[in-house]
Parts: sequence; C-alpha cells; structure tokens
Amino acid sequence: MGQHAEGTTAEAVPRQPFAHLSAPNAALYRQVLMTFARARDRFIVHMRPEDVVADLGRAGETDEVVAALDKLVEWGNLRADPDTGRVTTVEDFHRARYLYQLTAAGQAAEQGIAVYEEAIGRRGSLQSVALADIAAQLRSLADLAQVTDLDPAKVHLLLLGLAERFAGLADNAQAFMASLRRVIDFADGDVDAFVAYKQRLIDYINRFIADLANRGAEIATVLVRIESAGVERLLLVAARREAADAVPDLPEDGAQDGEPAAAYEAAVDAAVSAWHNRWRGLRDWFVSADSRHPSQARLLRGAAVTAITQLIDTVAAFNERRSGRSDRSADFRTLARWFAEAPDDAAAHALWRAAFGLTPARHLTVTPDTAAEWEQERPLPNTPWREAPPVRISPQLRKTGSYERRGRPNRVADRAEQRQLLAAQAAREAAETGAARARLRTDGPVLLSELGVLDTRAFRLFLGLLGDALAARLPGDPEVRTTTSDGTMEIRMSLVPDGGTVVLPTEDGELRGPQHVVEIVDLTATSPGTGAVA
Repeated sequence: MGQHAEGTTAEAVPRQPFAHLSAPNAALYRQVLMTFARARDRFIVHMRPEDVVADLGRAGETDEVVAALDKLVEWGNLRADPDTGRVTTVEDFHRARYLYQLTAAGQAAEQGIAVYEEAIGRRGSLQSVALADIAAQLRSLADLAQVTDLDPAKVHLLLLGLAERFAGLADNAQAFMASLRRVIDFADGDVDAFVAYKQRLIDYINRFIADLANRGAEIATVLVRIESAGVERLLLVAARREAADAVPDLPEDGAQDGEPAAAYEAAVDAAVSAWHNRWRGLRDWFVSADSRHPSQARLLRGAAVTAITQLIDTVAAFNERRSGRSDRSADFRTLARWFAEAPDDAAAHALWRAAFGLTPARHLTVTPDTAAEWEQERPLPNTPWREAPPVRISPQLRKTGSYERRGRPNRVADRAEQRQLLAAQAAREAAETGAARARLRTDGPVLLSELGVLDTRAFRLFLGLLGDALAARLPGDPEVRTTTSDGTMEIRMSLVPDGGTVVLPTEDGELRGPQHVVEIVDLTATSPGTGAVA
C-alpha cells in the first residue's frame, strides 16, 4: 500500500523532462538517459542500477548513479517499479530495490533532444541525385495520372517517396546556403578556413547549379502536366489510404455510418490537407508564381551569385592584408597580448605611451609668469576652466624644431605592369563573352535543335539564359520572354507541342530536353541587322 501511495504522489508532481539539461550534474544525467535509450534500441525495457553502472563504466560510483536515477524519476524521465524478482527474505522485501524504465515523457524528450542535436550538427550537402530521383518519381506519377482506375498503393508509395526525397533536398539546400552566409573572419589569418569556404562554393556551382537549371525545368514541366491531368484525384487516393490506417475500426464491408464514418471523413480531410501542403511546397520550389514570387530554385541560384560576390570581397580583403595594409583588429589583438605579457605596471605604462602617444607635450613649456600665478592663486581642482588663471606656454618646437623628415623619400611602387595584366584579362573576358553572345544570337525564331554545337563559353551563357526563361515561365503558359539580370540579352521561348526530345551537342556533353522555338536577341548590338530591338 505504501508503494502505491508513493507512486500516486509521484504522478501528481508536474513532469519536467528537460530539467536535467540545466541541472548542475547535467553530464551524468545525459549519460544515464543515453544508457536507457541504447537499451531500448536493444529491446530492453527495465534496467537495474547495477546494469546502468556497468553500461556507464562507473565502477565504484553506484551511489551517484542511484541518486541520478532517483532525480530523473522525480523529473518524470524515468519510472521506478519495485524489484521483487530477487526477493528471497523478508529483509529483501523491505529493502528499497527498483527497476527503472523510460517514461513516455522521457522518451519524447530524448527524441526531441536527438532531433535538435542532429539539426545543429547538420552540415548541408547538395544532392544532385535527389533532383534526378524527384524527376523520375514525378514522371511515374504523371503516367499514373493518365490511368482511369488508379492503384492506391502505387500512388501512395510514389507520393511518400517523393515527399521524403524533396524534404531531404530542401533541408540540405537550406543548411548549405545557411553555411554559405556565415561570415568568416580572416583577421587571424585562417587561410585553411578561407580555402575550404572557396572550395565549397566552387563545388556548389560545378555540381549543383547546372543540374538545378536542367532538372528544375524538367520538374516544373512535369508538375504542370500532373496538375493538368488532375492532381486532386491522386492526393485524394493517397489520403484515403492513409485514413484507412488511421481508422482501424472501419467496417470491412465498406459501410460507413455513425461514428466510424465521421472519424473516417475527418481523417481523410486531415490527410488531404497535409498532402495539399506538401504539393504546394514542391510546386513553389520549382515553379514561379509570378515575377514577384519567384521559385525557390531561382532564389537558390540568386543566393549562389550573392555568395560569389561575397567571396570576391573576402578575397580582396585577404589580398589587402597580404600586401601589407594595416588591419586594425589584428593590431589591437596583438597589442592586447603585449599588455597581458607585460612584466610589471611600469612596462605596461611604457607600452601605453608608445602605442597611443598620450604623453606630456615636452615641447610646450610653462612660462615663469604662469608658475608664479599658480603659486599665488592656487585654484581648487574643481575650478571651472573659464574661471581658472590662464596658462601661458612657450612653443619651443616652432622656434627651433623641424617637421621635415630627414633622408630620401620613399619610392612609389610602380603598378603599371599589374594594371596592364588586369586590363588585358578584362578585355579577353569581355571578348569571350561578346563572342558567346554573338554565337547564341539568332536572326529570328529557330528550333532548339538548330542551334548547333556550342562551345564551353557559349554553353554556359545558354544555360543561364535557359534557366532564367524556365524560371520566369508561369504554369500553363506556352511562351515566355525574359531578359538577363545584366540587361545584355533577351530570350523568347515557346514549347513545340508533340515536339519530342531534342539533343543539343556541346563541347562539355549533350543537353537533352523538350523541343522549343527560341529567339535570342543581343541587346548590346546597336548596328542594323544584328538582332537589336528598339
């Protein structure tokens, strides 16, 4: 009876499953709870104190572990049940022996802490394979949408796999872009961090941006095709299949009346709402609603451009430091270290005078008349300066000193050669870009397959144009017209119905996609017949 009353009192105590995180002995509490979590993974429910001690490897610390167990029971993380399995005498029965197990609140707290630690420690990685998987699953879903008699299992499994892959892609992309936005402080000369940051950004551009432009356009097209075929029907089929699991007491003969029918309809409505939300997130990620609400894929590309700009600024600052320019923050840290290493106060004062120059003006001497007035009046320390006697000084430096520095002046570094190299490089890049624009310019609308073989520079420029055009196209619009962000080129594209798939050969490989009619205009050309528009 005493045991039962004690348990009732413990249940009345408000549960605080996260209290151990801020307790003085938090490390031991975390180790004990991790022991129970590992035991649960091995399908072990109850643990004795000696089992916990053995798992922790804390031989001789049984009292500390038992105290931690009792405290966790008090907070609601664990439950203590009387251990009567080894009772052989009356004395053993009256001796307090308990079996401990995780409570529902304790298990939920452990799962929440595990999710938090995983999210904090996650390092975003870009997943080009996920884009291919999403495109493949959407194509399969589009094929199913054409079928009159849908298979609920196939539709549901496809949607579940699609949601899982898309959630992983979105989370990892978000984590990666957050890591790119972190400010790296190079004041301490951490060259390794700088190289790692630069390499991650280069990998991002090479591995993901081009694939995002290609796969993103394909995914957006398939999404629009599924919606045209009726995505509501697919989502409803998946929702009904989930609702059947959510309402286990549904009659087998299909009769839905009374409370089971109401519960079934409520479960269907909740599942449909959840699937609508997931589908909207997928659509917003790849399809732009309008010019004011671009897709997340387009925003991701813009964030990459911003990261490149920040990288260039960081490189400029790093080069300035390496060229010998002063870094005030590094100077102050060095000065602080010198102050900390000063042997005594006299050395610290000498360092202060040498660093800041706040020393008496020895070249300004007080005249004898001023000293005599001070002796006569002796003003108080709190006398306002307006009422104090004047101080007459003698500027000896002006009379006898010189401000000119002796010796030859410093030679001015000649940067003409470096400026010529930079000018030549800029001219070469401008010429290559101009040649690429001239190569892509069309005299009018042409088929995508008629562009011919593209070199590397022209292909990269074409990928940027293609990505901007596909991101700007609204769902259902057969034609799109957009201009590049720098205002140098304009592209007009229209989908060819039943045009099939075309292969565009390039020096870097083959680009495959649906047939389009394209017209590319070079807005920088001003002479007649060059494709300029008024």
